[in-house]
Amino acid sequence: MTGTGAGRPAGRGEPSVQGAALLVVGDVITDVVARHRGPLAAGTDTVASIRTVPGGAGANVACWAAHRGESEVRLFGRVGADAAAWHERELAAHGVRPLLVVDQRAPTGMVICLVDRDASAERTFLTDSGASSRLEPADWSDALLDGVARLHLSGYLLFSEAGRALVTVALKAARARGVPVSLDPASAGFLTGLGVERFLALVEDVDVLLPSRDEACLLTGLADPADAAAELSLRIPLVVAKQGREGALVARSGKVCARVPAVRATPRDTTGAGDAFTGTFLGALLAGAGPEEAAVEGCRAGARAVERVGGRPPLPG
Repeated sequence: MTGTGAGRPAGRGEPSVQGAALLVVGDVITDVVARHRGPLAAGTDTVASIRTVPGGAGANVACWAAHRGESEVRLFGRVGADAAAWHERELAAHGVRPLLVVDQRAPTGMVICLVDRDASAERTFLTDSGASSRLEPADWSDALLDGVARLHLSGYLLFSEAGRALVTVALKAARARGVPVSLDPASAGFLTGLGVERFLALVEDVDVLLPSRDEACLLTGLADPADAAAELSLRIPLVVAKQGREGALVARSGKVCARVPAVRATPRDTTGAGDAFTGTFLGALLAGAGPEEAAVEGCRAGARAVERVGGRPPLPG
């Protein structure tokens, strides 16, 4: 696997038994998390606690899926040479098999996460996608699907021309092998720029869609998230709408078939809560759970995630 500006693809471990693994394709990002209290003071200093941690929606999903245990998890993405070794080590430490294309021309993507330390712990992202936005069809090999039972695509792939082309190639390869595909829309802000109809056309072959409440409403034009999830499930076989403090909705065939309550938590940083849900949900599906049971596990993981700084689960041990 090589692409424009690529230096070397890297991976660890032996291939899994046929049909045993989850392959996540998506972004690997360096997060700079700045936790402040109250509004930012424009034009001067605001006291904050600042940490640099590994992140990226795709990478976070993979780490939470691996944290659940039971199945092999692989992460295919693109990083800059500046931080490739660090990200490989961090993914491997979480039990994820990293399959990273190393870009010699573009740096690793970076996100500045501004987190208000008040009760809601809400966050604002400043995003430079860097090398992750350069993942392209030339990086792909159908051999990536060897031993894979489920393919998950980060919605951030859809916000670059190269990523959209890669999604098309990956979906076609998965369809040829009968591998079910899931996708999370990733960002309501970027989704608005891409356009709803364009997004829906790109994901028409997806089996599972995991939008946030805001994304579900944006994609349908409906104000009620339950109505939005039901509407989306007329297009996508299974829709699981993540609702934060209100839990999750599971919809099939135009109807909400389950309402899963949230787990109470004291939030410190809501970054990655949706990724925690998604990764754990997919890990549970892979282990044989039904969608409602998997959503229950996802809500538990989301609650654990908001009580931590950063988007990853605790390291094993």
